[in-house]
Amino acid sequence: MNGAKPKLALYWAAACGGCEIAVVNLQERFLELAAHFELVFCPCLIDAKKKDVEALPERGIALTLFNGAIRTDENAEMARLLRAKSELLVAFGSCATEGCVPGLANLGSRGEILRSAYRDGITTVNPDGVLPGRETAVPEGCLRLPGLLERLLTLRDVAAVDYFIPGCPPEPARVWEVLETVIQGKPLPPPGSTIGAGGQAVCQECPRQKDPDKKIERFLRLWQVAPDSVRCLLDQGVVCMGIATRNGCGALCPRVNMPCTGCYGTPEGVLDQGARMVAALGSIVDVEQIRGVPEDQLPGRADELFAGIADPAGTFYKYSLAASLLKGSR
Repeated sequence: MNGAKPKLALYWAAACGGCEIAVVNLQERFLELAAHFELVFCPCLIDAKKKDVEALPERGIALTLFNGAIRTDENAEMARLLRAKSELLVAFGSCATEGCVPGLANLGSRGEILRSAYRDGITTVNPDGVLPGRETAVPEGCLRLPGLLERLLTLRDVAAVDYFIPGCPPEPARVWEVLETVIQGKPLPPPGSTIGAGGQAVCQECPRQKDPDKKIERFLRLWQVAPDSVRCLLDQGVVCMGIATRNGCGALCPRVNMPCTGCYGTPEGVLDQGARMVAALGSIVDVEQIRGVPEDQLPGRADELFAGIADPAGTFYKYSLAASLLKGSR
C-alpha cells in the first residue's frame, strides 16, 4: 500500500454513544492509535459520508469497530456495507454484541414503541395522535426517515462478525489490549471469539468474601439495605449478576458496593444469561422457610420471597435479551 496506514472505521448504530467515549478514554494512547491507523469513517468525529465508504475497495478498511444494535433498516444497511468493506468487523460493546438496554424494547411491538414514544407518553402533547411517517413532503422535496424494524437485532443477526468486545461500554484498558494486538500484528484467536474480556464469571475477580453454603431468605432492592463492603452482595440478598456475567471488567461495580448488572454478557459456554442467573438463584433460595406451608399459600409466600426482584426481565436480561434464547416477547 506504498506505506499508507491501514484504515480504521468506527460506526454508531442504535446506542448511547458510550462506546465512543470509551475510545476517547484511551487518552494519550488515542494519539498512538492515530499514528498507526488512518481514521476514514466515524460520523461523530470526522466529516465522512456513506458515499465515501462506498467508494472504498472491498476489504479496504483494516478494522471496523461497530457499536450499537440494529434497530432501523439504515443500521442494517450500514452493517452490511461495512462488512463488505472491512477486513475485520468487530462488534464493539454490549449493544452490537447482544442488544443491551435497547433490546428490552423487544418486549413490545414496533407499534407499541411508536405509540408509547409519540402518543401515549405522560409528557407528550399530541392531540391528533400523529405518528412518524416514512416520508414527508416539504417545499424542498421529500424527507425520508429510516424504517424501524419490528425487532431490535444484534450485529451478528445481519452481518458476519469476526470478533466481539463486550461491555457497556468496554473498559478502555481492555480496548487498548485488543488494538495493541492488531497494531503489533500479534495472532488473534479464532474468528467468532470474544476478545478484550475473560472467559469466566465476574465472581472470579471479585474480592468480596463468599459463603459457599449461602441460603437466601429473601431478595432485597438496593434502597432496602445498606450492604457491607466485605461480604458477597448476593449473600446479603442483593441480586448481583456477577455469577452469570463474563469477567474482564475488573469487578468494578462490586468493588464500589454496587451489584454487577451484567454488561459484559455471558461467560464462556453459557447460552443464556438470564437462564443462568435464574438457575443460580434457584439453587441458593432457602426453601426450608416454605417447607410445610399449605399449598394454597405457596404462591403468596413465593411472591414475598422474590418481591425484591421487581423487574425480572430488566434484571436478568438488561443487556442480553436480543441475543438470548427468548429474543423478546413471544
